[in-house]
Amino acid sequence: MAKITLHSEWLAARSTEVHFTGAQLTTTHPPSASTEPWMEAIVPGTVLATLVKNKVVPDPFYGLGNEAILDIADSGREYYTFWFFTTFQCKLSGNQHCDLNFRGVNYSADVYLNGHKMVLPKGMFRRHSLDVTDVVHSDGSNLLAVLVHPPDHPGSIPPQGGQGGDHEIGKDVATQYVQGWDWMAPIRDRNTGIWDEVSISITGPVKIIDPHLVSSFFDNYKRVYLHATTELENKSSGTAECSLSIHVTTELEGGIHSVEQLQTQNLSIPPTSRVQYTFPELFFYKPNLWWPNGMGKQSLYNVIINIDVKGYGESDSWSHHFGFRKIESNIDGATGGRLFKVNGEPIFIRGGNWILSDGLLRLSKKRYQTDIKFHADMNFNMIRCWAGGLTERPEFYHYCDYYGILVWQEFWITGDVDGRGIPVSNPNGPLDHDLFLFCARDTVKLLRNHPSLALWVGGNEQTPPDDINKALKNDLKLHPYFRHAEEKEKPVGGLSERLGDPSQYLDGTRIYIEGSLWDGFADGKGGFTDGPYEIQNPEDFFKDDFYKYGFNPEVGSVGMPVAATIRATMPSEGWQIPLFKKLSSGYVEEVPNPLWKYHKYIPYSNPTKKVPDQIQLYGDVKDLDDFCLKAQLVNYIQYRALLEGWTSHMWKKYTGVLIWKTQNPWTGLRGQFYDHLLDQTAGFFGCRSAAEPIHVQLNLATYFIEVVNTTSEELSNVAMEVSVWDLEGTCPHYKVHDNLTALPKNVTPIVEMKYPKSKNPKPVYFLLLKLFNMSDNKILSRNFYWLHLPGGDYKLLEPYREKKIPLKITSEVFIQGSTYKLRMHVQNTSKKPDSNSLTLEHGSTARQKPGTVDNVKGKEQEVGWFTRIHKCFAGKSDGLKVSEINGQDIGVAFFLHFSVHASNKDHKEGEDTRILPVHYSDNYFSLVPGETMTVKISFEVPPGVSPRVSLHGWNFDDKPSLKVFSDVTGNLVN
Repeated sequence: MAKITLHSEWLAARSTEVHFTGAQLTTTHPPSASTEPWMEAIVPGTVLATLVKNKVVPDPFYGLGNEAILDIADSGREYYTFWFFTTFQCKLSGNQHCDLNFRGVNYSADVYLNGHKMVLPKGMFRRHSLDVTDVVHSDGSNLLAVLVHPPDHPGSIPPQGGQGGDHEIGKDVATQYVQGWDWMAPIRDRNTGIWDEVSISITGPVKIIDPHLVSSFFDNYKRVYLHATTELENKSSGTAECSLSIHVTTELEGGIHSVEQLQTQNLSIPPTSRVQYTFPELFFYKPNLWWPNGMGKQSLYNVIINIDVKGYGESDSWSHHFGFRKIESNIDGATGGRLFKVNGEPIFIRGGNWILSDGLLRLSKKRYQTDIKFHADMNFNMIRCWAGGLTERPEFYHYCDYYGILVWQEFWITGDVDGRGIPVSNPNGPLDHDLFLFCARDTVKLLRNHPSLALWVGGNEQTPPDDINKALKNDLKLHPYFRHAEEKEKPVGGLSERLGDPSQYLDGTRIYIEGSLWDGFADGKGGFTDGPYEIQNPEDFFKDDFYKYGFNPEVGSVGMPVAATIRATMPSEGWQIPLFKKLSSGYVEEVPNPLWKYHKYIPYSNPTKKVPDQIQLYGDVKDLDDFCLKAQLVNYIQYRALLEGWTSHMWKKYTGVLIWKTQNPWTGLRGQFYDHLLDQTAGFFGCRSAAEPIHVQLNLATYFIEVVNTTSEELSNVAMEVSVWDLEGTCPHYKVHDNLTALPKNVTPIVEMKYPKSKNPKPVYFLLLKLFNMSDNKILSRNFYWLHLPGGDYKLLEPYREKKIPLKITSEVFIQGSTYKLRMHVQNTSKKPDSNSLTLEHGSTARQKPGTVDNVKGKEQEVGWFTRIHKCFAGKSDGLKVSEINGQDIGVAFFLHFSVHASNKDHKEGEDTRILPVHYSDNYFSLVPGETMTVKISFEVPPGVSPRVSLHGWNFDDKPSLKVFSDVTGNLVN
């Protein structure tokens, strides 16, 4: 099959401003970019995305720009009914056939090709394939015009806003977030447009349609069978004598592929008919398995199905990356929470809720890759695709497959729009139940072959209407083989005939749960028992009474980005920090400026829950930079504590938790680990620390130090180093605990951290925990805390900013095209003769005797160290660079964080110079005296831009949070 995507050179225009019919546009009067009212269009994308691109309307993500855009409730549906136009070439020969494919249109469309009209029926989540063999011009240009109609029930936005506006959008099978939510302003066109892939496909007389791949395992996952079923359509008027083959390959090192299995079958297909064909089982012995992030490798095989037709040759082909894995799920008897197993191994779920990557549906493979890699970098293992957003695209799932992120996929039902809310919404769901089920079944066929897909869920905080729910339960019933955690039957050759072939089911391999609060989630009975969603006292996450159910599908908190993001997304009136209003209760209420309020800011105080303002714990706030920096301190503590608190109760009380939410589809100011511009908050790295597979942590409720082992291997012969550092740079407490053992998939309390109960403890202090192998001193986990005594605060950290801590930064830069990979070796060079100076580098020396320092001495030693790094790379390097940051003080270099900028001197004052996205192995880190850390940084540079790397810190310079480091050529930046 030849597939050509049609994603470039599209034009768009409002239908009321176009005075030609579709037939005329695609025959005698084709438009051009220079002709009014036509403009360059974004396809895939939406009407509003196109209008923003052409600056016809303000950017709805900037300031109050969204308020200046006419809402469809006020303009009427015709205002956002748009023509989209493009041309393409399509050469057909012999018995070839051509299909025009739309993978997603919102909400319906009239298609004109070379003067011929076709209709795309209603429904946002359905594919359309039009046979245009007799319409295309195989010897010239083809003219394509698509008139896209908005959803039938776009609804209106009540003055008070609300979850899903007036809920009218729920009458259609479409996204529901577009009417606005407590984290999102309304989308004015309701996502009208050609929002997903458009392509033409050329095949021979027989076409392959929606193959289904399923694997089954026996003998403790040593014997594996691949089952495959596909539909075949004969488009010709005669019987097709076919040779159908399937082969499975795996990629070896160096891009070489090895063929693991090959099978060919002969069959006849009657004229103009569709048949379903099931291959005999393919047998594999000990294949490489696919594992979730943190449990093993994400091994993927390429499955290719070809069909040859006698007298024609290859007619069609289909390929898909496939992972051998088995996902099981049941309600855990010990906790009442839902338990997931992958390949027989229990997996403790730590993940997040996902809306979509962009509110205007400017979806791209590149952004999806960044999004999913960010989740993997946070050590997450599951993403929940929330029902009010999208059924995510195959590209999203591809990267979840690649990075090992399990996906919980919901259909398009939410409690707020389908049964609750003000006004009370319609509990009967969409008006057209048959359309809903058609879209659901088509979605299952689109996504079912992805190993990352873990479960289907009917809706968010609500179940679908009874008839839809019953139909989904039937359609998505499990094959008997997948119903039990342990196989009761182990036939000699694959599955027994009595069980049947699982690939003939619509899915058959994954559970269907009717709603996000049912069957082992929250209270399991549909009670509104997820949340809370506000700032918390960090120690509360560890308490037994914080959350009483086994699996929380939504728990949320703050998400303020850095100051540069505020300046890049708001005019100067949005740079005002909140007013701190002291209440009679003694607690503080934050009053944000109107722009922050519009962008859904969530405060860092919660008077009703007796949570003091977490930013004011650090003292008075001076300005935007000060506020956002202190917000990052809180973000880190808040989310690390959330995940560590849940993990502390692993298997004893909890089976998993999903944070609401990981990202924002617009420039919101709550519940996010990276902002819409793709810059990470410190909460990102708090999660990264807390969710590492092997982790050492402080229980903030009991003050016991715990070792978390989520792997399937026992940890033995390990040691834990505990050091306390004060603001004077001394180490009043140091202890190593040797010969520790941590059982697999367990939390092991090691020792109580008694420093706060010691004689004359400091009111503010730092705690460094390191877990390492005793055999080679390799660090397994490092965790750094800043703490205050009970009832205290962090205000002593304010004068600590005046400390001048010396740093030494050694950098190595690797460049390949537009991609930069850096290793930044950062050392706190301050020390006292009697201090406990330590060396840190994951995978390197971990422990030093108290009173000794392992400094990097001289450039020759550094070059040797980087020579070893070089063996991992191939390409251009501009050499080793060393920068010194002077300082005479001794102490912890606190809250260091890198950023990457364009060094173009022509940039305007106040312009955002950041290069985004950037991937960091760690950020927002601290170093005790003598300690070193290596941070890996990777990013792509736009054409014509020279990057520079900046290092910010709380106290390493006389100007707090000042960029001080060098560009990638090693020149010092002041």
